[in-house]
This record gives sequence, structure tokens and C-alpha cells, in this order.
Amino acid sequence: MSASNDLGQWYKSIPPITRVWFTGAIIVPVSARLGLVRPQNLVLFIQPIIQNFQIWRLITAVLFYPMSFNYLINLYFLYQYSSRLETSTFNGKPADYIFCLFFLWICNIIVGGILSLYVLMDALILSVMYIWCQLNKEVIMSFWFGMQFKAMYMPWVLMLFSWIISGSFLVQLCGIVIGHLYFFLVFKYPQDFGGPRLIQTPSFLYRYFPNEQTGISGFGTAPIPRRQPGAEDNDANRGRQAFGGRGHVLGDH
Repeated sequence: MSASNDLGQWYKSIPPITRVWFTGAIIVPVSARLGLVRPQNLVLFIQPIIQNFQIWRLITAVLFYPMSFNYLINLYFLYQYSSRLETSTFNGKPADYIFCLFFLWICNIIVGGILSLYVLMDALILSVMYIWCQLNKEVIMSFWFGMQFKAMYMPWVLMLFSWIISGSFLVQLCGIVIGHLYFFLVFKYPQDFGGPRLIQTPSFLYRYFPNEQTGISGFGTAPIPRRQPGAEDNDANRGRQAFGGRGHVLGDH
């Protein structure tokens, strides 16, 4: 009973938007594993979407993944990096984070359709990871064989290892490029060129998901956290513990 309560408390502690995504990323693959739905009906096949109006594929393509060790790694990355992004840069700004995920989702679906990429869970996760890594680029991350490097290189390292192990990196590259597109339009361009954000969260989202707090940092600029003594060490340690000294390949097909 205690373990069940602990699991329930942990689940409730997941930030709400991440929790919805995380739940969907469990329900869809498990349903396929149990035979409740055929995996072929979940992936991004464009023809059935257009001809048979199977629009659910647009959603399930980013939630489905074959049950495997790599699937568990994907869930780990989803939980870690989406939670961090939702509770830092997008803290108190649910509408902005929903729109961020919507933008990344749309771009991944478009690119996936063009390049015939059928399973896009890892691409969407890597897009979110890329944004967090760019906003926390100086955090030191640990990887295989005691390797350590700044967070800004983590997505590229994962892509490299995916290529070494599986011979494929296209899905990871798409996730990185789309993550960079969002990062440039929302953070990089306003910071470096003094211009406005090039994409804006639709106002109707604020009506349904109003900001929970204001005055922390202007959205569209990378937030500068208020550090307490020793906070820098804690942040660095959290980055180092992201893998516990072990590396994993994201989305090996």
C-alpha cells in the first residue's frame, strides 16, 4: 500500500501539462501492446489521414512507440525535460507551454509527413530537450564512460550515439532542428537582435489557461534565475545527475 501511495504521490507531483503528455505516452503504447489497437493504426500514414479522415494519427504518431527499453528511456526524457521546462521557463505560464508543445507537434507532423517518418515520439521529446538545453547551456551533463560536457551539446551527443548504435539519426535531427526553430523564434531573435517574438501565443489560450503568476521574467527572453548561495552547485549537480553517469540513446528504431 505504501508503494502504491508513493507512486500516486509521485504521479500527482508531475506538472499538469507534462502529466497529460506523459499519461498519453503510456496509454497509447500499452493499448497497442495489449492488442486493443493495431500499431499500424497509430503511426503517421498520410494516405489514411487524407482519404479516410483518420485524424487521430496526428496525435498518436507522437505518443506511440514500440514497447522496448528505448521506450522507457523516452519516457524518462519526457518526464525529466518537459517537467524542467514547465517548472522553470514556463512556470506559471500554462498557455505559453501548451502553445510551445503545439508548435513543436505541428512542425514534427509536417516534417514527418514529408520525410515519411511514422513514429515521432522521440522527435517531439528531443525538441523539448533541445530547448531546455539551450536555456541551460552551461549546466554540466554526464554521459557514458565518464564523459562530461555542457548541456547545449546533449541533443547532438544523443543523435551521434543513435547513429553509431542504430545507423539512423534522421528522427533525432528533425527533433533538434524543430527545437532550434522554436528557440530562435521565441528566445534567440528577441535576445540577440532586439526584435519581437516572431510567434505569439494565441490570446484565446490565455482565457482558458491564464497565467498563474507574473513578474518573474518576460516571456520571449531566456529567464535569469535568482540564485541563492550554493544554487549554482545544485543546478550543476542536477545536470550531472540527469543520466547518473550513464548514457542512453533516444529513440533507437
